[in-house]
Amino acid sequence: MGGVNPSHDVELERTARLMLSEWSEAGDRALGARVRERGAHAVVEEILAGHSPLPASTGIAARVAATTTYAEAVNRWVEPAWATAERIAARYVVTGDPEWPSQLDDLHDAAPLGLWVAGAGHLRLLALRSIAVVGARSATAYGEGIARELGAHLAEAGWLSVSGGAFGVDAAAHRGSLVAGGATACVLAGGVDVPYPRSHADLLARIREAGVLVSEAPLGGAAMRHRFLTRNRVIAALSRGTVLVEAAVRSGGRSTVREARELNRVVMAFPGPVTSPMSAGCHAVIRDEGVHLVTSPREIIALVEGRLAVDDPGHVAPSDGLGWRERRVLDAVPARRPAPLASIARLAGLGLAEAMTALGVLDALGLVQRAGEGWARCTT
Repeated sequence: MGGVNPSHDVELERTARLMLSEWSEAGDRALGARVRERGAHAVVEEILAGHSPLPASTGIAARVAATTTYAEAVNRWVEPAWATAERIAARYVVTGDPEWPSQLDDLHDAAPLGLWVAGAGHLRLLALRSIAVVGARSATAYGEGIARELGAHLAEAGWLSVSGGAFGVDAAAHRGSLVAGGATACVLAGGVDVPYPRSHADLLARIREAGVLVSEAPLGGAAMRHRFLTRNRVIAALSRGTVLVEAAVRSGGRSTVREARELNRVVMAFPGPVTSPMSAGCHAVIRDEGVHLVTSPREIIALVEGRLAVDDPGHVAPSDGLGWRERRVLDAVPARRPAPLASIARLAGLGLAEAMTALGVLDALGLVQRAGEGWARCTT
């Protein structure tokens, strides 16, 4: 092996990983274990030679004819991907690359073979201070308000918000970060060149300009249902902590929470109104799974950094870390007698919808409560 160019070996491995990712679905532990034992290039050669020990469950045999040569495989699967990547300015990042986030290796045999990355940000550097913000697609105004403010506060504090680009909580967190001038990472279930949902094409373009789009799926890959679940482990592994903002009892966000717990990440959830089915999932993980109850971005950052509080180690006030809308609305809520929504919105200088969202946040934090047809401050 004397005289072999190390960089040549690296590119052979990258090419092989890309080929395997075209032939298989993400998160296959049997394939991951074989790659770890033998190296991706050796695994490709086994498959092309027709004597791979991989189980049929990988689905590779159905995609690859044993008579296919290595050169034919490169021409069919790899060269088109490189051409598309060059056209859309995407890059394929693998373990050992300077941009590879080493925390993904915590997934062991389920670690990604590689990641397609598109965007101005450097994935590894951004992910050093990253928090996943996940939750319901059909989020309420309360959930979207929490996620938006959380994304903004994380950005202002120099943290990356990581989410999945979906409707509801995901999109609100991304938008909050972008409005605050920060970076955000979107882990997609389909290819980085396939906007999903289509109506979020503009949002994904903005994320790409300020942060990164990330995916295990091949370029052009569709966002199929099973890929949403497998990508959740990447969201969890990429982040130092995961916070569930709002979720029904059955929610994809809860699968991200489970993945994060298995990885020994800090896992948190916001409480919500006890009457809201869209907060039932958060209450369940807090009650049954030992997830930290949080009420502000300040608490989230403190927990991820290993501190109980930022300034006062003994106590974090519920009003700490409130966004400007919540602070303005709290000031507009009378201390002694209830006031109607319209009056509170007028005093706060906000629209009815904005004021109602802020009241939902304040209600969950125990700072205000409904009183008849109006709202009043909590006295205890």
